Amino acid sequence: MVGSDPADGARPGPGQRAGPQSLEVCLAAVARGDHAAFRAVYDQAAPAVLGIARRVLRDPAQSEEVMQEVLLEVWRTAARFDPSVGSATAWIMTVAHRRAVDRVRSEQRAAERELRAATASIAYDDVTEAVESTLDQERVRRCLDGLTDLQRESVTLAYYGGYSYREVAQLLGVAVGTVKTRMRDGLIRLRDCLGVE
Repeated sequence: MVGSDPADGARPGPGQRAGPQSLEVCLAAVARGDHAAFRAVYDQAAPAVLGIARRVLRDPAQSEEVMQEVLLEVWRTAARFDPSVGSATAWIMTVAHRRAVDRVRSEQRAAERELRAATASIAYDDVTEAVESTLDQERVRRCLDGLTDLQRESVTLAYYGGYSYREVAQLLGVAVGTVKTRMRDGLIRLRDCLGVE
């Protein structure tokens, strides 16, 4: 059946047996969807295609896969063969070599990706510092929540706002001495909460 896939199992029937035709003639027939011609191409080209694949890949299983891929490509692209450019054998061997080299490159890229993934350096020190910093911030926040409102306001304005005792006193509308007392008491409670010696 013209246009169907050779994998459908079509074989030459009685009286249709492909003779020892040249590869060029067979490829022209394959381009028209002739299964018997493809069988002849397969029989003539498969050993050489497998040989090239094995020389390039050095892996029997992958070589057989590449051979199947090449011959399937020949079935699909037989119409592209141009006898004025070169022989059918040369065309098929070029396809085979290109496909085998592509497989090697693909395998190398996969191996490189796996190696990069396996040896990816994680900056443990950076991660540890970030975690410790986050935990420290949480502890400080928790300890600040344990202060009275007046102590928390004074400490926050002085240490996080960067204000002096006098400025904190002005902002809160209290005496400088009161601010100093609140901050001293607040810092003692923070020290005890954080476990600072």
